[in-house]
Amino acid sequence: MNNLIISVLCFIATLCIYFLNKRLYRRWRKLLLMPLVLTPLLLVGMLLLMHISWQNYISESHWLVWLLGPATLAFAVPVYENQNIIRQHWLSLSVGVVTATLVAVCSSVWLARLLALPEIIQRSLAIRSITTPFALAAAKQVGGQPDLVALFVVITGVFGMAVGDVLFLRLAVKQGMAKGAGFGAASHGAGTARAYELGQQEGVVSSLVMMLSGVVTVIIAPLISQLLWAAH
Repeated sequence: MNNLIISVLCFIATLCIYFLNKRLYRRWRKLLLMPLVLTPLLLVGMLLLMHISWQNYISESHWLVWLLGPATLAFAVPVYENQNIIRQHWLSLSVGVVTATLVAVCSSVWLARLLALPEIIQRSLAIRSITTPFALAAAKQVGGQPDLVALFVVITGVFGMAVGDVLFLRLAVKQGMAKGAGFGAASHGAGTARAYELGQQEGVVSSLVMMLSGVVTVIIAPLISQLLWAAH
C-alpha cells in the first residue's frame, strides 16, 4: 500500500473517529469521552498499532490543523453579539488578560528552569496557555518547536478543563464571568467549550479572554524572548 493511500485512509479514519466520538459524548458526558481527549488517544493508538509514521498521517490531514484558525475566529461571533458585557467590564477583563498572560509565561519558564529542562522545551512551554493558531504564530518569535508547542497547548487545555470546576469550587468562585475568564485564560479552546456548557455568559467571556490572551502573547512574543533568554 503506497503512502498516498495510507494518508487518505488516515484522514477518513480521523473524521470517522471524531464524529463517532462526538455522538458518544452527547450520550455520556464524561471527561474521558470528550472528543478532545478520546479522539487523539485513539488515533495515537491506531498509528502505533499499525506502524504508521507521523509524516504519512499528516500528509492528507494537515488542512485540519489549518482549520483551527477559522474555528478560533468563529468564537468572535457570540462575543460580537454580547458587546454589552465587554463595555461593562472592559477594565477588569483587560487587566486580567495581561496578568494571566504574564503569569502563564513566567511560571512556565521558571518551573522548566527549576527542573533543568532544555531551552527548547522552556521556549515551547512559554506559550502553552493560548490556543493553537496563536501559539504556533508566537512559537516563531519565541523560538519554540511547533510540534512541542502544539502538544503542550493540548495538554494544558485538557488539564485546565478537567480541573477547572474543582478549583472554582475550592476557591469559592461562583460568578459566571470569573469562571469564563479563568477557563479562557488558562485552557483556551478546551476551556471555552467547557465554559459554554456552564452558560452563555461564561462562554462569551471565555471566548473573549482566549482571543485577547492570544493576541497579547503574539504581540509581546519578541519581548518575551529577549527578556527571558537574552543572557542565555
